[in-house]
Amino acid sequence: MDNRPAQAFSIAEKLDRLFTTTGKRKHGECSYTAVAESIREEQGISISHTYIWQLRTGRRDNPTLQHLTGLANFFGVPVAYFLDDKITEEIDSELQLLAALRNAGVTEIAMRAADLSSGSREAVSSMINKFWELEGGENR
Repeated sequence: MDNRPAQAFSIAEKLDRLFTTTGKRKHGECSYTAVAESIREEQGISISHTYIWQLRTGRRDNPTLQHLTGLANFFGVPVAYFLDDKITEEIDSELQLLAALRNAGVTEIAMRAADLSSGSREAVSSMINKFWELEGGENR
């Protein structure tokens, strides 16, 4: 019987979500080899692609803090993502929003809007709302 709290997630589940939400490239997810090479080259942490695969699939489930730190840095999340389920849930919400933006093809619009003044952002938001209304957004 599993005694974990309902919201608890395994290292494998957390790592899988990072691969599927942040590890996307033009032609799919990052390969385990690419992740391992990047961690070794950029962070000086020795980790193999096989070990990353084992962690993601749950075949290994007790990584060192150094390996968790390397993976967290690669995916752009704090190492606490792997250690604290409350932080995991908060970050997962943000990752889901980013994935939705990417999937909807509006990431570039959002990134450019972030650099605008608050007045310009309000104008862009108003224009988007008008287009939404014109396309029957209230009925969706």
